[in-house]
Amino acid sequence: MRTPIIAGNWKMNQTPADAAAFVNEIKSDLDAITGVDKVVCPSFMAIPAVSELLSGSSIGVGAQNMYFEESGAYTGEVAPNMITPFCNYVILGHSERRAIFGETDELVNQKVHTALAHNLMPMICVGESFAQNEANETQAFVSAQVKAAFNGLSAEQAKQCIVAYEPIWAIGTGKSATVEQAGNIIKTSVRDTIQEIYDESVAQAIRIQYGGSVKEHNIADYMTHPDIDGALVGGASLKPSFVQLVQNAVVG
Repeated sequence: MRTPIIAGNWKMNQTPADAAAFVNEIKSDLDAITGVDKVVCPSFMAIPAVSELLSGSSIGVGAQNMYFEESGAYTGEVAPNMITPFCNYVILGHSERRAIFGETDELVNQKVHTALAHNLMPMICVGESFAQNEANETQAFVSAQVKAAFNGLSAEQAKQCIVAYEPIWAIGTGKSATVEQAGNIIKTSVRDTIQEIYDESVAQAIRIQYGGSVKEHNIADYMTHPDIDGALVGGASLKPSFVQLVQNAVVG
């Protein structure tokens, strides 16, 4: 059985003081929830404060990005060894990084290798645009993203990865894929592709999240699908109701 994982991507929101106040508000109730891995991903500036507040709790901390070099003339970038004292996870290849900042499949793959080398668990984001969805290109496109992200990884390395399927058209739009839509792509384009690269045991070991307008009222439905192992949550993770969302994700 794969342990569900719910991660909150706070994106470019909350000052360190705001983040600390929010963590203090939700920490106790969130920590008490069992049966699911819980992760919050603050902005870089807020990570140290959040990590300190969550020390000793069952709540993990993740970064929203990182570079693949440990040091050098890379102005504005953050190295993996700068976040490892505070983080267990790192989000890689989010559609906003790909679309706004021009990150390629090759760059995402380099980051995945580096994250694993630094004992960071990568949450690898994949997903299609609205135009690709309408043109029935989703399955091929997402499968290609998965193959690129896992390029050169051993089976044991692959098992340390998490994949987040986030259809771009559903991120922050209020629109969400149906359970059937999300589950079908996660099964055929993500899990089956991983099985093609490795084998069934690897494919069954890897946790795959859904992301895209996930709320406390719809997470339980997604969790009923056998191939959906949690969610990468955006805006809803910035509200106290995130605790209820995580609670609703726990299925008996």
